[in-house]
Amino acid sequence: MNKAYLLIILILMLSCVSNENENNCEPELFTNEIELNHLGELTFKAQILNCNSASMIRQGFVITNNISLATLEDIDNNVLIVNISGENITHTYSFLNNNSLNIDFDSIIYVRAFLENNSGVFYGNEQSIEISLENFDDDDGVDFENDNCPLTPNPSQTDSDGDGVGDDCDNCVDIPNFDQLDSDGDGIANACDNCPEIPNSTQLDYDNDNIGNLCDNCITEENQDQLDTDGDGIGDLCEIPTIYTNVNSIVFEETLINNISPSQELVLYSENIISEIIVSVSSGFEVSLDNISFYNTISFQATESTIIYIRFLPTEAFSYNSNLVISNAELNNNVNIILSGSGNNIVNYQAFDSQALGFGGGFSQSATGIFNLHDDISNIESIKMYLQIDCPSTGCDDWDRFANIKVKNEVSGDWFEIGRYITPYWTGTQVLERGLEFDVTDFKSLLVGATELRIYIENWTTKADIISIDFDYLIGEPDFLYYQVSEVLSLHSNSIDCVPYGVSHNVDLDKSILIPAEAENSHLRTIISGWGHATPYDPDGRPCAEWCFRTHEVRINSSPTFQHYMGPIGCASNPINNEQNPGNWQPNRAGWCPGMVVPVRVNDLDPFLSGSPFIFEYDFHDWTSNGAGGNAFYAISTYVIVKSNTEINPAVIQD
Repeated sequence: MNKAYLLIILILMLSCVSNENENNCEPELFTNEIELNHLGELTFKAQILNCNSASMIRQGFVITNNISLATLEDIDNNVLIVNISGENITHTYSFLNNNSLNIDFDSIIYVRAFLENNSGVFYGNEQSIEISLENFDDDDGVDFENDNCPLTPNPSQTDSDGDGVGDDCDNCVDIPNFDQLDSDGDGIANACDNCPEIPNSTQLDYDNDNIGNLCDNCITEENQDQLDTDGDGIGDLCEIPTIYTNVNSIVFEETLINNISPSQELVLYSENIISEIIVSVSSGFEVSLDNISFYNTISFQATESTIIYIRFLPTEAFSYNSNLVISNAELNNNVNIILSGSGNNIVNYQAFDSQALGFGGGFSQSATGIFNLHDDISNIESIKMYLQIDCPSTGCDDWDRFANIKVKNEVSGDWFEIGRYITPYWTGTQVLERGLEFDVTDFKSLLVGATELRIYIENWTTKADIISIDFDYLIGEPDFLYYQVSEVLSLHSNSIDCVPYGVSHNVDLDKSILIPAEAENSHLRTIISGWGHATPYDPDGRPCAEWCFRTHEVRINSSPTFQHYMGPIGCASNPINNEQNPGNWQPNRAGWCPGMVVPVRVNDLDPFLSGSPFIFEYDFHDWTSNGAGGNAFYAISTYVIVKSNTEINPAVIQD
């Protein structure tokens, strides 16, 4: 390729005065080479020798095609000032591709180097460069004047759109555009640019309407006319009535029935909606605009965004699944938000929590505590108590022990036995999710508010049993509004300080009971378990009273009325067992098993007994101990529970 260039060497001596002394400072600027190539690129170089006595502020070139000897002050007079740092500096000016000075062919460019420091501004000799067609040739065999792409070799001279600009240098090959105008400078001519005023070299056009995304007022709908009636910058075709929300579902935490959950927020956005918006929910949920007044349906005028408050108020214990429905006359379809929540009718209260019971080693066989339980029993259908036994690192107690839970009657000061169990050998009760379960509804008049409880295990070792107790109050419709409980027999301190069996004793098992006349329902509640290996053995080889099967009677006014059979209750099927360690798990005891709740025996009393005293007798099956094998005992507790829908006093018990 023939390269035409003009090489000019300049030498300019400049003198200056240092800021620090009166000695002359002579920085020397050399313009040693200027080259103009066939691509319309003018390159000039300089060497600047700057002494150290004055601080340099800036240096570079002053370029113009307008005036000779231009200075830094002429920047507004079509003068280009190029700042370049370093000792050897170079700058290339393209008057064809980036012609900021609008240089034409057959014109003159003036160039000189400069240095500015604290002493002033110093200029080198000015050079003038004449620009003419003779400087250019792309060596494609076509002379410059006839070449339709003079700076790019294209011997074929192909011009698909016939605009006089060859395809190889045409910025819009398919549409005639001789001026090659590219207003946004993105490399795509206005004639071919789908967004000529905004740079978008990718030419993305989602809706294929020949309007680029960056300047399309509706990129999702084809609208070449870009009609925007209201002048808001959004094309009419995109101004579709729209309602959307920040979430598509709301889940409420489990909420107690007949209670109200904390509210949750839903943000509703509307676009191009001018009519009223209606929000409605079904039973179990309510909505509000102010988080104060709640309704099943609300309506309001559309705004850009509106906060909706939703709350959950279950009336039944089940899972609620519903929709919040947003409707509007301008919408084709409603907007549905999924609502879900679970109504819970159980309130749980923790009582003892990991309380260790043992003997010696700092342990005690019993513990008491005051616990805040449910403070309103008017809507309590039932109360369940759960007891969990855990073992310390030493392991649980080796034996099956008598154990119970009591509540204090604050009026009499007596301790009422609300549950009895026999501990398992060597292990806890974790095999059951919540441990042992007791129905203690009969004592709900005592299990209210601040309640004092006592737990006891007849454990004589330092291998403590770790006890936790909690209560479930089931909300619902009680069978009767008012309960009262009175103690008839209180022989439940431990396994042997109770009723001797098979020998004479002076324990009073006969009582006079007066049930209030206004009682609508009453029953006896008895817990009984035997202890000991006294003989003689029964014909089946069973000693008393742990093993011998017996039927005891409750007599009312001397008449046998109820029978309590002390027989097998399925010890072998108890899921709590630990056969890997010693323990006589499977054989059936007389009415109890290791690791199980001692059964509660409920006997309904006839209504005719209310209002007049009657005699209660607990009569054990006749049997006489021969004194061998130790003693036999029965631990027994009996209560009379009276109920009514009007306030009622407890039954009166007398010896």
